Amino acid sequence: MPKLHVKKGDLVEVIAGKDKGAKGRVIASLPSEDRVVVEGVNMIKKHAKETHQGPRGAKTGGVQTMEGPIHVSNVKKLKDDKPADKKADEKKADEKTGEDS
Repeated sequence: MPKLHVKKGDLVEVIAGKDKGAKGRVIASLPSEDRVVVEGVNMIKKHAKETHQGPRGAKTGGVQTMEGPIHVSNVKKLKDDKPADKKADEKKADEKTGEDS
């Protein structure tokens, strides 16, 4: 299975295609297909049929708008403002004060 340069939750920018310049978070990664799903990018319409089966009863039908996958080469990973690791931040704070847990 190939390795992707982005993972779920990363902030990315689309660098090619119809949504060029759009920024969003990765909702899902599909490494077997070299594709990622980014929120608000490559919006597609999917038609669903109304069904009366399933564990929770009826499923409503109609046209749903959802994100479609795009190729991973069309996205660029961006620097994220939020800290990636809380434990590292706590460790740095303890070093400054000199306190032990």
